Amino acid sequence: MGSPEGRFHFAIDRGGTFTDVFAQCPGGHVRVLKLLSEDPANYADAPTEGIRRILEQEGGMPLPRDRPLDTSRIASIRMGTTVATNALLERRGERVALLVTRGFRDLLHIGTQAREDLFDLAVPMPELLYEEVLEVDERVVLYRGEPGAGTPVKGRTGDLLEVQRPVDLGALRGKLEGLLSRGIRSLAVVLMHSYTWTQHEQQVGALARELGFTHVSLSSEAMPMVRIVPRGHTACADAYLTPTIQRYVQGFRRGFQGQLKDVQVLFMRSDGGLVPMDTFSGSRAVLSGPAGGVVGYSATTYQLEGGQPVIGFDMGGTSTDVSRYAGEFEHVFEASTAGVTLQAPQLDINTVAAGGGSRLFFRSGLFVVGPESAGAHPGPACYRKGGPATVTDANLVLGRLLPASFPCIFGPGEDQPLSPKASRKALEAVATEVNSFLTNGPCPASPLSLEEVAMGFVRVANEAMCRPIRALTQARGHDPSAHVLACFGGAGGQHACAIARALGMDTVHIHRHSGLLSALGLALADVVHEAQEPCALSYTPETFVQLDQRLNRLEEQCVDALRAQGFSRSQISTESFLHLRYQGTDCALMVSAHQHPATARSPRAGDFGAAFVERYMREFGFVIPERPVVVDDVRVRGTGHSRLRLEDTPKVQTGPPRVDKMTQCYFEGGYQETPVYLLGELGYGHKLQGPCLIIDSNSTILVEPGCQAEVTETGDIRISVGAEASSAVGTQVDPIQLSIFSHRFMSIAEQMGRILQRTAISTNIKERLDFSCALFGPDGGLVSNAPHIPVHLGAMQETVQFQIQHLGADLHPGDVLLSNHPSAGGSHLPDLTVITPVFWPGQTRPVFYVASRGHHADIGGITPGSMPPHSTSLQQEGAVFLSFKLVQGGVFQEEAVTEALRAPGKIPSCSGTRNLHDNLSDLRAQVAANQKGIQLVGELIGQYGLDVVQAYMGHIQANAELAVRDMLRTFGSSRQARGLPLEVSAEDHMDDGSPIRLRVQINPSQGSAVFDFSSTGPEVFGNLNAPRAITLSALIYCLRCLVGRDIPLNQGCLAPVRVVIPRGSILDPSAEAAVVGGNVLTSQRVVDVILKAFGACAASQGCMNNVTLGNAHMGYYETVAGGTGAGPGWHGRSGVHSHMTNTRITDPEVLESRYPVILRRFELRPGSGGRGRFRGGDGVIRELLFREEALLSVLTERRAFRPYGLHGGEPGARGLNLLIRKDGRAMNLGGKTSVPVYPGDVFCLHTPGGGGYGDPEDPAPPPGSPPQPLAFPERGSVYDYRRAQEAV
Repeated sequence: MGSPEGRFHFAIDRGGTFTDVFAQCPGGHVRVLKLLSEDPANYADAPTEGIRRILEQEGGMPLPRDRPLDTSRIASIRMGTTVATNALLERRGERVALLVTRGFRDLLHIGTQAREDLFDLAVPMPELLYEEVLEVDERVVLYRGEPGAGTPVKGRTGDLLEVQRPVDLGALRGKLEGLLSRGIRSLAVVLMHSYTWTQHEQQVGALARELGFTHVSLSSEAMPMVRIVPRGHTACADAYLTPTIQRYVQGFRRGFQGQLKDVQVLFMRSDGGLVPMDTFSGSRAVLSGPAGGVVGYSATTYQLEGGQPVIGFDMGGTSTDVSRYAGEFEHVFEASTAGVTLQAPQLDINTVAAGGGSRLFFRSGLFVVGPESAGAHPGPACYRKGGPATVTDANLVLGRLLPASFPCIFGPGEDQPLSPKASRKALEAVATEVNSFLTNGPCPASPLSLEEVAMGFVRVANEAMCRPIRALTQARGHDPSAHVLACFGGAGGQHACAIARALGMDTVHIHRHSGLLSALGLALADVVHEAQEPCALSYTPETFVQLDQRLNRLEEQCVDALRAQGFSRSQISTESFLHLRYQGTDCALMVSAHQHPATARSPRAGDFGAAFVERYMREFGFVIPERPVVVDDVRVRGTGHSRLRLEDTPKVQTGPPRVDKMTQCYFEGGYQETPVYLLGELGYGHKLQGPCLIIDSNSTILVEPGCQAEVTETGDIRISVGAEASSAVGTQVDPIQLSIFSHRFMSIAEQMGRILQRTAISTNIKERLDFSCALFGPDGGLVSNAPHIPVHLGAMQETVQFQIQHLGADLHPGDVLLSNHPSAGGSHLPDLTVITPVFWPGQTRPVFYVASRGHHADIGGITPGSMPPHSTSLQQEGAVFLSFKLVQGGVFQEEAVTEALRAPGKIPSCSGTRNLHDNLSDLRAQVAANQKGIQLVGELIGQYGLDVVQAYMGHIQANAELAVRDMLRTFGSSRQARGLPLEVSAEDHMDDGSPIRLRVQINPSQGSAVFDFSSTGPEVFGNLNAPRAITLSALIYCLRCLVGRDIPLNQGCLAPVRVVIPRGSILDPSAEAAVVGGNVLTSQRVVDVILKAFGACAASQGCMNNVTLGNAHMGYYETVAGGTGAGPGWHGRSGVHSHMTNTRITDPEVLESRYPVILRRFELRPGSGGRGRFRGGDGVIRELLFREEALLSVLTERRAFRPYGLHGGEPGARGLNLLIRKDGRAMNLGGKTSVPVYPGDVFCLHTPGGGGYGDPEDPAPPPGSPPQPLAFPERGSVYDYRRAQEAV
């Protein structure tokens, strides 16, 4: 927007450590300033102080800090701030109470029921944002026209609803007054189906405001989208953060005369748009700071590089933000920050815990960077406050940072320069560990110099940052090498060349204000107003008029709001979006039609259908033309174009660039003479050969050997990235290369998974992400596996090794194998494993194998879903493949595999597959994923050579072995020191009485153990038999938990142990035994027994609580959370999945909209956790009321034997499956049954609690969770995808 001449425009990014100020001064010239965000000894507020300093410098007159600033010369202030993010991370928001529909008091505690960290037995979870809960007597359900139903009402989506219970405002009034008396002034109101029926929330909100609550967040206003759990978290975040933001804004205003009355003040939201400060709210503010950087490079680098797609790389002190821009902002509409899932439009900014402050470790032969961070205090060792060795210290030791270019703000008095001596001392301590291992370890090698160790950590950090960039691009079908790397942030310039080179990029663009690009982005951003509402229409010609009417209404709202802020209509543009998905899927895409103009067969607003199909095809590799498309939401984004015009053009060169000084920088091969240039002295056209350093007051840019930097017309630095001088890597283990290969091997498995998810068609693989992809050595030994689904860990290795032994020489190029048989390493029949051997020129046998295992929703058998509760033979559970050539000689054997999938139909009472189309499509997707793995390993072999890649496959397995040996050695030595025997044992039972018995003999000198299950009970007549592969998966899971830190999960984990499992037992049944229950139930008991033997913790619920519901036209399956066991130093977690499962549960609103049920209760089961010095976690109560006749099946355990307590702790409560008939008759269904249910019947599931730990009478103070190391929480679509994968 234009403004009178002679006034200042300020754009300010208030970060966690520094505040950056970008000012356009009268006359058009620019001033920039960086100052500490917190410096209470000198000023109260950093943005105000930054404005004061610039006004003082430009005006030439002192402006006292204790007086409000004159605003007559200020036209506008734009700000991005981490106030909301910091309040969320540090849990320093407003005191909040949650008001929720009765029966759901613990809904946000349970959430998706998945745990954050698969292998942490303490199950640390983020704190909730509210401190009290009030249940509201009200209920709205979707209208289905049952006899006796009330008159339907229409919701805002168009759905018909039934108000079963109006809000009881009289009862609520007294409870709200009680909250006020306890000092709570902020409320989050979250009622079932309020996204479409807002009236009840509005009534509650009006009452609360009348009583004097200062802030009330209604979930229907915070984000009117279906799914009560993320909408509820969003409303809570809004109630928790908005008052904090409002207080900050009020404090900021007080620093100016007239409280900024005549100044345009705008704040950046998470979606990359500016809004007036009065409408800046908590749930939209969490990415306010990082969003400015994305806007900054989108408005500069993208334009200057001719529209080539850009990867944003913002490396700061504690973390690195990665994003992408290719002509339009990439938004996500649900993402987690600091453990809170926010349902709001936000830029897809992926944060990884690798920054300048990331700590450096050497663990079991592996270089490890982060995720722990030194933080701002004490900071890296070079900050002179006793901090640990970090990435910044490694760069300082290598000569890539010059202390003289940093201000003297370090040390206890904050008046010292950076200390290279402290960096060297901290790194020498790590180097001593490295060299001790190298000289005394299993493969003795020459020690490394301090610089080689520092260089190794920098290379490992670079590889850690490359993985999310690969995931972000390849997830959406893009090639990372086709992008420009836009580098900004204080630490990014030191790593840019190496990152670009590793990703195959040939250009790095560093803006002249790269150290303040977020502030610059604020100056270049537009003002945005968004309007959105939920919808339930089909996308068909019959609904196009309604869709246009809705979009027009929302467009008017946006235009009116922007005009009210002073924009003319010509400055306003709008963009319409529809949130579309194929019916029956959960994969909705928010699509704009701006590149797809309207046709005769589309809404007038544009051809959204064509846009949806095009994007779906690009992201997933197929479309479903016969499937109807549903509109979940309509949205309009209005933009008031207001960006400032920047006038500061850089100077033109007047001769060769001046070298400020020469220094020594360390690169591969040793130190090199490196010239240092000052950015402020460089002009357009200057070209600088690497190696060199380019320094300004805010950043240091390292131009590596083989690269060339040039100054562009706009004064930016463009680096042409040359090929790295190749250095030979030998087959002998090098701990630096080992860490890099560990990342590369994991990246191969991750990228295979992305291809599988993109190209699969079934809900199980595409949306529930129930699959694993893995890489195996020539002997079939597991090298890397992603994701870490516990029940798949190590199991595929058995499958691959069976095929190698079974087929021998009958394995040829162009063959792809299919297997699911339990005796061939299978888990249960729906898990189909596709294996591809990989041949290499000159080798007669496969040089490695790739495989993918996916859960197919149906492969035949006696019940839909192929998960029968009463199966007694393998044939009843579906199609069986022992060793089947799915592809032979390069030809997909469609006819043969179709016949095999239909074969169960020949067995009495059984059916062949009920979904052949999805089976075939998913099998093809698994073949394609394997092909991607072959391509990627081929590239690795091409880079390093076959002998080196195979050697490092062995080294990475040996590294995992070493970590497990260390753990067993420590455990055995500890027992010896206490005079305890080196044999431990444990026993537990299945509910039918079958014993699981284990004896473990520890050899502490070797760090080895024998796990002997010899006295375990025999195979059972039912389906609780667990194939041998299941026990191995449970064992790897337990070993990883006991190690207690991140290690490669591969064949090496099992190398130090010998496992004895008697043939014919429940843990190694005969070839035709039924096994479906073994996979989901017996696996949990095996874990309980192993952890009991080691005394690690009390038993968790020990069950997955499998519930299946179906009739002729619908089927539904869920597993339900319970309590986890307490341990030494922690209480058990309540209402969460444990051990061998981590499945997310369907959101209550989605459940009720898609299936004929009403969820009456879903809350914790108080007192079900075992008493102890540390209490076991509580189970849950879940009540389903049926609205149609159906068949209910339950497959559960811990209904007879309680989850054990440990060291005097009491056991957790048993589970209970109750069916309450419509007439009130209640029946205990037992643990495993199928029963017909009718309208009005209620299934009441009580899940088991966890066992207690320690004597309940022990007066020890109640503990919190164990202290967690300081780590920056990851966020973004890549992180959420990985969490979703591990929630299977």
